Amino acid sequence: MPDPKSYVLSPDGALADVDLRRVLAKTTYRKRHKAVQTRLRQLQLAYKFSGQRSIIVIEGWDAVGKGGLIQRLTAPLDPRGYQVWPIGAPTETERGEQYLQRFWRRLPRPGVLAIFDRSWYGRVLVERAENFAKPAVWRRAYGEINAFEKMLTDDGVRIVKLFLHVSIEAQRERLAARMADPLESWKLGPSDLRNIVLRADYEAAVNEMFARCSPKGAPWFAVPFEDKSLGRIAALETIVAHLGEGMDMTPPPLAKGLIAAARRVGLSPPSPLSGRRQKK
Repeated sequence: MPDPKSYVLSPDGALADVDLRRVLAKTTYRKRHKAVQTRLRQLQLAYKFSGQRSIIVIEGWDAVGKGGLIQRLTAPLDPRGYQVWPIGAPTETERGEQYLQRFWRRLPRPGVLAIFDRSWYGRVLVERAENFAKPAVWRRAYGEINAFEKMLTDDGVRIVKLFLHVSIEAQRERLAARMADPLESWKLGPSDLRNIVLRADYEAAVNEMFARCSPKGAPWFAVPFEDKSLGRIAALETIVAHLGEGMDMTPPPLAKGLIAAARRVGLSPPSPLSGRRQKK
């Protein structure tokens, strides 16, 4: 695992505590990326066969690299065992509902990993910084969000929340690069550029979010993304470490009767003891 000092791990942590100077060598990246991909596959199987549920929340600055991280997170996974929920502005129907209702509808089924590209934290981030919600509304939301997540964790859902952090200089460079790329520029809107002007307001909102919504069962991790290689590995290893804690990561055994069936058609299956120990 990377140095824990790279993350905000405590309720009193802040973005200023994140070390953005570190980089990861390409050879180290390739080695660790291969290893963490294997662990992600094992993690998905562990959830599938235990019926456990998990939620991965990914927040961060515009153009920081959330989409690229999700691509690398899901690349080794079986698509039947995860769901990605890109969260944008609520629809007209959703604006007439309690704001958490649209997230209840997207909670994972047993054995499934749910990945939220932005989340219910929009109320205390975007809606606060952009003045879309009145102060009384977004201030009340901290308690509502904590209650929402506690109901989930009490019901056995595991939650890990990542905030991808870069300097304002790096954010400017990535926004400019995205604007210049015809295959990427569609992702941009006026609000993305306005966020630069409101950066200080967003930082204050992020820091208060860390302080007020990071219980032990659903912690926030601020991941340094100035160097994307470091950020991606740090994020993936954090997901595996948090969601895999206490899980049996041993692959499941061959299905009952499969070894005998394989021998009948001339295959030489591995030992029946491979994978998780079969029940007697």
